[in-house]
Amino acid sequence: MTGPLHNSLTDKELLRHFYADHDNQWLGLLLERYTLLLYGVSMKYLKNQEEARDAVQQIFLKTIVELHKYEVTYFSSWLYMIAKNHCLMMLRNKKFPSGPVDELEESPEIPEEPDFLKKESRLQQLELALKELSPEQNQCINLFYLQKKSYQEIASETGFTLLQVKSYIQNGKRNLRLLMEKGADKF
Repeated sequence: MTGPLHNSLTDKELLRHFYADHDNQWLGLLLERYTLLLYGVSMKYLKNQEEARDAVQQIFLKTIVELHKYEVTYFSSWLYMIAKNHCLMMLRNKKFPSGPVDELEESPEIPEEPDFLKKESRLQQLELALKELSPEQNQCINLFYLQKKSYQEIASETGFTLLQVKSYIQNGKRNLRLLMEKGADKF
């Protein structure tokens, strides 16, 4: 199933083949493309080569399990979110290891929320706010900011005109800002 033909297939085509026959080899080909990206994301958060390599393997397994449960349309941005969330959970578990219950009962003071948890909470708000955008705004924002695509690339991929792409990104940014300003009450 490997070879030049399969290297020329797009992510969407590989996913379509996978959803048609549920053969994990299609996912293997797809995930192979993202190994370096996942390693980079993991290094960004974990700052440890061994932990980052382990994280990539765990993300691969989680991805395979999740893709068997439901269909994903925008694979690269979805995979990025899976990787980011996995790394944040690893950091959280490292910062707050689960110990015996007795240890928890002995420390009555509640520590202030660490900065990375505040950032994580803010990121979760942002993820929820993104879901509030129109599908076009959400798609363009994801492609532009998360996948670092140019206006022209977004226009080619989505079929939108350049003017529409600029408009969706500009309005999407404004709507995100407004949603974030409403704060946690909305979410």
